[in-house]
Amino acid sequence: MLQVALLTQPDRIHWCDGSDSEFAALTTQMEADGTLIPLNPQTHPRSWLHRSHPDDVARVEHLTFVCTSERDDAGPNNHWMAPADGHAQMDSLFEGCMRGRTMYVIPYCMGPIGSPLSRCGVEITDSPYVVANMRIMTRMGAPALARIEREGRFVRGLHSTGELDPNRRFIMHFPEELTIKSYGSGYGGNALLGKKCHALRIASHQARGEGWLAEHMLILGIENPQGETHYIAAAFPSACGKTNLAMLIPPEGYRRDGWKVTTIGDDICWMRPGADGRLYAINPEAGFFGVAPGTSQKSNPNALATIQHDTIFTNVGLTADNQPWWEGIDNGQVPVTDWRGEPYDPAKRPAAHPNSRFTVSARQCPSWSPMAEDAQGVPISAIVFGGRRASLVPLVFEARDWAHGVLVGAAMGSETTAAATGAVGVMRRDPMAMKPFCGYNFADYFAHWLSFDKPGAKLPKVFHVNWFRKGDDGKFLWPGFGDNLRVLEWMIERVEGRAGAVETPIGNLPREGDLHIDDVPLSDEARSKLFGFDAPGWRSEFASIGEYLDGYGARLPAALKAVRSSIAAQMEPR
Repeated sequence: MLQVALLTQPDRIHWCDGSDSEFAALTTQMEADGTLIPLNPQTHPRSWLHRSHPDDVARVEHLTFVCTSERDDAGPNNHWMAPADGHAQMDSLFEGCMRGRTMYVIPYCMGPIGSPLSRCGVEITDSPYVVANMRIMTRMGAPALARIEREGRFVRGLHSTGELDPNRRFIMHFPEELTIKSYGSGYGGNALLGKKCHALRIASHQARGEGWLAEHMLILGIENPQGETHYIAAAFPSACGKTNLAMLIPPEGYRRDGWKVTTIGDDICWMRPGADGRLYAINPEAGFFGVAPGTSQKSNPNALATIQHDTIFTNVGLTADNQPWWEGIDNGQVPVTDWRGEPYDPAKRPAAHPNSRFTVSARQCPSWSPMAEDAQGVPISAIVFGGRRASLVPLVFEARDWAHGVLVGAAMGSETTAAATGAVGVMRRDPMAMKPFCGYNFADYFAHWLSFDKPGAKLPKVFHVNWFRKGDDGKFLWPGFGDNLRVLEWMIERVEGRAGAVETPIGNLPREGDLHIDDVPLSDEARSKLFGFDAPGWRSEFASIGEYLDGYGARLPAALKAVRSSIAAQMEPR
């Protein structure tokens, strides 16, 4: 820390203890300087709005680097820089950057303090906004520091907002050194280093060496009327409905019958094999950093209930009485101020930035499960991959075995959203929803996934879903929301060996009668496309998958290529 202080030259140094009084002092300070705007205390007590710089509103993948000794270890899925060059570039930016500012030292733990699956870190930052968010998102303060002192190994993170100049903005990861350096951004995952930087990019590298998995996945529990609970982990690219699924409310008939859905986590999942051969998972985060637009009483009533108090909103609009507002909230109110603090003009820009966020403690969620604090984690029955695909991909299918499941995850494609800079709506491959987050070569990552299939392993079944299939009129064919439980129920029944399916080259598809959808209004087109198998379309898809995988060269596992080739051969006309 002394070296960092000499480099950055702060006026003051504050060690964060995570206390209520510290948080209150920080928010009071930020209210005074305009960093936080207090919201309506009657409707949203102890809640605030933060506006980031207009050029600092999302992840910057083109400015995010993985610095490994060997370039091939970072892989074609990452921007690479030699570690010495990365440190030199970042240290030149950090030199004197905290003059006139306070340096905050944040000890934190990702995961329950007492869990063997948890890992600790220390973030040094000059942003009180980051401190406030890290207090919500991690187990931050004295207990984390005690574990760090006991273990002596932790992830080191250095962050400064700098000048918020997009031309002087970089996020560098040094996985071999368990180090992160981030400069020039105050936004979310670029600045809250415990989130994507630590919990995925660095942790995925740690996980490979230590025999576990760090994944961009939600974790939910499904309790049936008999009181049996299955836990499911699911990977979707950002802004593709992870939070909605994690907080799913069963349809009325299911609730009446006694079905319950509980939330363990909405974004990140760390999994490790247990003594019984099953995979056990924790959510390393303590809070939600969710996308606000589209969150409504219809889409996610649990999320809406969660953020009624003690919440930090970022880049949303405001109503006349200082309530947060975003597109899709559907509460009958009208915004008067947009996310830039200007009078709202729909012809100029939306009231809320498409990637606007809320930061809130997970414990405030009505569906939060105390099992989220279980030190051993929860046993995973099924792993689900999915993305936004307007065509071709059916509602759900099941991989035949683990190797096929790894291919399903590796070949995952989705249309891009506003969570990252760049064009929206472009289809790209996003293996396991980890394209922006894997801290090493994807070819080695696929091999690591395959390595879990060993004698004694009782691995989860693997499925793929597509809630976003569209009809010829451009409208979604599946109602989604609570009705997604009908698909999850089929998965659980497949895990238990009780549900039927039809075998196809891409995997096992449910027939209409295998899902409980009698009371779901579906058109003939919907039934055909949601449960159908388009052989010519899939032949083209598998040719595209082959070309994509070939891009990883000689390091790509032969077993993965063999599975793809075998399926492609099954689809050739006879």
